[in-house]
Amino acid sequence: MRIELTESDRTTLASWVRKSSGEQRLAQRAAMILALADGKSAAKVGREQDLDPDTVRKWRDRFLRDGIETFGHDEPRSGCPRTIPDERVKAVLTLTRLSSPEDATQWSVRTMADVAKVSPSSVHRIWLANGLKPHLVRTFKLSTDPLFEEKLVDVVGLYVNPPENALVLCLDEKSQIQALDRTQPGLPMKKGRCGTMTHDYVRNGTTTLFAALNVLTGAVIGTCKPRHRRQEFLEFLGEVDRKTPKDLDLHIVLDNYGTHKHAEVKAWLAEHPRVHFHFIPTSSSWLNLVERFFGLITQKRIRRGTFDSVTELKTAIKEFIKVHNRDGKPFKWTKSAEAILEKVNRCRKAAEMHNRAQKTPTD
Repeated sequence: MRIELTESDRTTLASWVRKSSGEQRLAQRAAMILALADGKSAAKVGREQDLDPDTVRKWRDRFLRDGIETFGHDEPRSGCPRTIPDERVKAVLTLTRLSSPEDATQWSVRTMADVAKVSPSSVHRIWLANGLKPHLVRTFKLSTDPLFEEKLVDVVGLYVNPPENALVLCLDEKSQIQALDRTQPGLPMKKGRCGTMTHDYVRNGTTTLFAALNVLTGAVIGTCKPRHRRQEFLEFLGEVDRKTPKDLDLHIVLDNYGTHKHAEVKAWLAEHPRVHFHFIPTSSSWLNLVERFFGLITQKRIRRGTFDSVTELKTAIKEFIKVHNRDGKPFKWTKSAEAILEKVNRCRKAAEMHNRAQKTPTD
């Protein structure tokens, strides 16, 4: 049987053959059909591509039957019939969601298998099919700030629609950064083995990083200080004031730490009318973009660093900020205030429903 290809089909098949990524099976099948369309026999194509001629004939017949639209997909297979009744599957799901073992806080495949009288592999398949992962738990924190919505809309508005003739800065302190040194030298990474470091360490003091992130450019104004009282905060505000263009207003996003609302800070703001504070809701540090920068410096420079003094730690932080400002990019805020509020409200309703379900009649 001869395969006749349209120009469009030939172009599509050729593109599948040329792809450097994707399923190699698809590329092989496309090459097979192109060779058959050029007049080669199934036996010759099989020899050239190291395939059984019957396999070539099977895909030739399928292409002739279905065309190119479904050619890239394997046909569904029947598989083995189910051996676990629906009632047993439902029991596993109910136990997983609404109960826990007598001696643990979560189920494992083996403890569930013992109770449900099925094999551990069956429990694993049931959990996988229903998206259940009892060994994992995610943490969350819902803000109880009575002005949550108002503050959220204010801060998100600064991110997505900043005011004209102004800079938006996200400011915070990363306190108690420890200058840790290891008790013994580690070993470098080599083929077949990751780098090593001792689990114990020596504390050589701490420092606090004050940082202000420019939302537009991603650049950071940062300095290390021994403490994070109002005195150090006011010194850093003065540094930010000096290092930013005088003809622009400064809109600063920050948290509700008591130092940020001290009387002396309010007096400083009165003397610097171009500076405006925007407080995020309580328990909403995710809303302050400078926290993303703190995550980067922790991951890339601090967590696995070794420092024999606070001076060495401060030097490493200063160098990281220098490189970040040279090559860094801004963190782009994409969520609207409406989308965030919708998700927060869903979480609150879910928490309320769960709490009501957990209450006993005597409550």
